[in-house]
Amino acid sequence: MCGISGWLDWERDLSLRRDWLEKMNQTLIPRGPDAEGIWLSPCTGLAHRRLIVIDPEGGVQPMIRRYGDRNLVITYNGELYNMDELSRELTVRGHTFQSRSDTELVLASYAQWGTDAPAHLNGIFAFAIWDEREQSLFLARDRIGVKPLFYTIRKGSVFFGSELKSLLAHADITAEVDAEGLAEVLAMGPSRTPGHGVFKGVKELRPGHWMKVTRHSQRVEAYWQLESRPHTDDLPTTIERVRQLFTDAVERQLVSDVAIGTMLSGGLDSSAISACAARYFRNTGKGALSTFSVDYDGNDRYFQPNEFQPNADAPWVKRMSQAIDSNHYPIVIDNAELAESLSHALLARDLPGMTDVDASLLLFCREIKKHATVVLSGECADEVFGGYPWFHREEMIQADTFPWSRHIHERVSFLAPEIRGAIRPQEYVQDRYCEAMAEVPRLEGEEGLEARIREIFYLNLTRWMPTLLDRKDRMSMAVGLEVRVPFCDHHLVEYVWNIPWSMKRLNGREKGLFREAMKGILPDDVLFRKKSPYPKTHNPAYLQAVKEQALHILDDPNAPVCQLLDRDAVRSFATGDLTQVNLPWFGQLMNVPQLFAHWIQLDQWMRDYRVRLVD
Repeated sequence: MCGISGWLDWERDLSLRRDWLEKMNQTLIPRGPDAEGIWLSPCTGLAHRRLIVIDPEGGVQPMIRRYGDRNLVITYNGELYNMDELSRELTVRGHTFQSRSDTELVLASYAQWGTDAPAHLNGIFAFAIWDEREQSLFLARDRIGVKPLFYTIRKGSVFFGSELKSLLAHADITAEVDAEGLAEVLAMGPSRTPGHGVFKGVKELRPGHWMKVTRHSQRVEAYWQLESRPHTDDLPTTIERVRQLFTDAVERQLVSDVAIGTMLSGGLDSSAISACAARYFRNTGKGALSTFSVDYDGNDRYFQPNEFQPNADAPWVKRMSQAIDSNHYPIVIDNAELAESLSHALLARDLPGMTDVDASLLLFCREIKKHATVVLSGECADEVFGGYPWFHREEMIQADTFPWSRHIHERVSFLAPEIRGAIRPQEYVQDRYCEAMAEVPRLEGEEGLEARIREIFYLNLTRWMPTLLDRKDRMSMAVGLEVRVPFCDHHLVEYVWNIPWSMKRLNGREKGLFREAMKGILPDDVLFRKKSPYPKTHNPAYLQAVKEQALHILDDPNAPVCQLLDRDAVRSFATGDLTQVNLPWFGQLMNVPQLFAHWIQLDQWMRDYRVRLVD
């Protein structure tokens, strides 16, 4: 994977502004530690940071190629999983290639099909192409939104980048946040509204969309979206089709010129990926698969099962690594380092996020990077197949809001009254919920539970899943690790979207259909293990560390976060008996330690990014 950034300006001579583009590019060094490149013309600058995965010599960027009477220049972040098919099709159409890189295939696809090019790509990507003859800039993002792409338009100039920090590095862009942006951070939490960049005037190119800019126009259009249609396959055919699509996605994503492995928790999703990958390695003579697991110091003593995390991962990791005979690397995170890494995680995400869940993934990826450059991960299976409690519990199914926002009034009770008045958190969330519901592609004649579950799937795929993809991308790329996500293969997503809920919930189990499809691939005990999410620390030392740090921040009346919080409410909460505190309204999104960590990150964000609140 890589980092991209760029600048289009019709008034200034950008060939004299290389230093500004270099500043934008330097913020992305962790995403691309292996190489860099900058291309400049009078009105356009494209920058690239490269993490080498395929074709070290031939994939240098920005890449320039001539097609007939026009030059095209590309800066690209991504991986294609249909390289062979695409190469054959383009060759038949008269194209020749100077490299084995997917970058050149993307460029040739645009030369061949123009704005239809993204529809021909199977993979994860964000890229920009400058057409010198047409004097146009084309931006595109993959269907699911695995790879990020932000942009802003200021006084006729267009700036874009893989991360918000690359935009903020430019002198013309400041970290201004208005009431809407603040509501995204404080009310929506890490589940940002699609297309929203939080900072004033900054947008995110939505998944499955492209944007084209010329001197006199700009267009943003969707090239892909979920489509609802009747599911006509019977149950045995559906099970077999899911198995085929999933195994194909895993095998396609194992292509790499560098060391590759899998994340393994011993749960259904990561175990399925690891089992398929291990089988592929054996069949292709690649030897044993490398697998990686994460746990926390002290969890063997302090783990307490709950509804969202019914059992610990460690025994199941051992079970699976032995079953597939992998070279396994158990990684144990120190709780003091976890607390310290909240800062690094905030800087990686550019926004307050999922606190220690972010930080632990960052530390996990850092250790994996010592052994591999690419790993496959089980993210998004719950969104695609329906694994969360809110797919199965009646009060969550019928809640007239985002399932993860049912108790927002309690969540925002720690905000200062004037902030609550300014952002109207409950109204804001409800407005965003209504927008999402209006987008749902309905199926004619579908009603009752099936119709409502389709709505919940849409909310998960378009509002909650991006939260996990953001986390995965920023934490892994912060240490130069590429993480691929087979459950986000668009062929699999499209097919499963239209499978009736009665099939998806086969045998009355969460992800029952997928479990059935994995029979014979996974051991039975792993196959029917109850869902357990990404692990959290249960060590009281971590709670003590983040509580003390949060209270220390509040001791300073000039701390930026004091503008946002009701200090009395926070102190009253912090000085109570936290062993007796239960936060049911946060569900799996936040526990007591994460609440303190959220305030710590919020303060750091306002300090380090020099956030200025504006009307």
